[in-house]
Amino acid sequence: MPAARLLIGPLLRRVVGTRATVWVETSAPAVVTVRTAGGACGTASTFSAYGHHYALVVVDGLAPDSVDRYEVLVDDEVAWPVPASGFPPSVIRTRAADDRDQPVRLIFGSCRETTQHATARRLPPDALDAYARRAMAGPDPAGLPDLLVLLGDQVYADETSPTVRRLLKRRRRRPEHAPATQVVSFDEYTKLYLESWRDPEIRWLLSTVPSVMIFDDHEVIDDWNTSAPWRDDMRAQPWWAERIRSGLASYWVYQHLGNLSPDEVAADPVYAKVMAAEDATDVLREFGERVDREADEAHDTERWRAVQYQWSYALDLGRTRLVMLDNRCSRVLQPGNRAMLPPGEWSWFLDRAHGVYDHLVVGASLPWLLPPGIHHVEAWNERLADSRRPWLAKVSEQLRRGLDLEHWAAFRRSFDGLGALFARLGSGTASTSGDRIGAGSAYPAPASISVLSGDVHHSYVARARFDDPAVRTPVHQLTCSPIHNQVPAGMRPLMRLGWNPGPAAAARALARFAGVRRPSVRWKKLAGPYFGNAVATLAHTGREAEVLIEGTTGDGHLREVARQRLTPVG
Repeated sequence: MPAARLLIGPLLRRVVGTRATVWVETSAPAVVTVRTAGGACGTASTFSAYGHHYALVVVDGLAPDSVDRYEVLVDDEVAWPVPASGFPPSVIRTRAADDRDQPVRLIFGSCRETTQHATARRLPPDALDAYARRAMAGPDPAGLPDLLVLLGDQVYADETSPTVRRLLKRRRRRPEHAPATQVVSFDEYTKLYLESWRDPEIRWLLSTVPSVMIFDDHEVIDDWNTSAPWRDDMRAQPWWAERIRSGLASYWVYQHLGNLSPDEVAADPVYAKVMAAEDATDVLREFGERVDREADEAHDTERWRAVQYQWSYALDLGRTRLVMLDNRCSRVLQPGNRAMLPPGEWSWFLDRAHGVYDHLVVGASLPWLLPPGIHHVEAWNERLADSRRPWLAKVSEQLRRGLDLEHWAAFRRSFDGLGALFARLGSGTASTSGDRIGAGSAYPAPASISVLSGDVHHSYVARARFDDPAVRTPVHQLTCSPIHNQVPAGMRPLMRLGWNPGPAAAARALARFAGVRRPSVRWKKLAGPYFGNAVATLAHTGREAEVLIEGTTGDGHLREVARQRLTPVG
């Protein structure tokens, strides 16, 4: 058997205290070791599924407040760094043992098609590539961000490159049983990640900056879980069962597993089963089927049963708390009771949102605050989709799918719930007894609340306004999208009009006529919209917060397109 080699990775995923997790894919079963110049080390055997091989290595013994070079060995042979690559060494950077006064920097964005030479379209330069090149040129690795937050559409299962399409053409013996240009099987999904994450600059960036991720629709298919009728239509497709189980299983392997801290990995029941199996194919196949089935129960039952496996997660960096929310898989789609999260997961979110910290960051692939005109159209559409007149509900459903009317605005219960939560937190009335105001002692109001989102293929900063003057904390929507994609030119004027007071007022009148009450929160655009490829940086220093959005130039560099303070000076 040929010696195992590194196919993808290393991906530096979580750094927690003096431990870190490093994810790799290898060409054959192997023992993977990560060791640093400072003497920290970790070793793990690969697990196998669908003929592919993966390892998540926990590196222990890192020194606090340090920057440590590392190498990856596959069966005792050095596989990383690649000799003569010309790239700087990959490092693991730890924070101070007491990092409460240490600044925090998060870079974020969403929607990244593969590199320019691989994509089927002529796209502007890749913003994450540009960021990586600039980071490589920097002299000080200590100046790298603390975390890369990827907010969805890391791969496109339904919009594939010419390379992947050629592979699919060879495989599709009966095209009617599978889409000709879309991936369906787990093995086909692996080609998407191989194509995207082996981009040399991206590979180096992911090996050096810790990253967390959450899916959006294109990891499975456009408009994934937009409505209950949509799910019924997809289940009727002969290829859908394999598509959904492969999409969920591959997401768990390539993205979600690395989102977990070392302790959370050890407690994950799926990981335990995978590691115990000689071949985990059946484990992951059953897992993908079960998760989708559980989600179906959450959508359809009147009791709103919570799903058993949770994709949302949370972490702390210094005095910053990040809560990443699943906006796709676990939606409740019961007419009249639509929600972004089922009740059990919403309760979990409320628990994580309460606490003592300076800054709350909520990662949600879909923007909470859209351009107001678009928001009111989505709220109007949701109302009509619940009509007792079958013809009206059907037309509204067609409009929902055709115009992608499926953001928080189209899940009014969740939109209002998120606003009410932020108002309580921002006024200092959130209590140690969770949601019960007045019970226990109140948490202090945070210095800032930010919602990071992508999806909509343009970038902007908007501030929420609450009627209650007691809300002292500034609450912002920070949207950065796409990293490497583009919005059709004909859509840009419509998106700009969404911010215009005139069209927004007309859309609000339309929604009011349908019986939609006024939103519980108002908001104003502070920066944008910007329609190019972009990456954003959210910086927290003490109780101050600032966001920077940088777009790509024609020659592949970054330029500032928006900078906004999110907290008062001083």
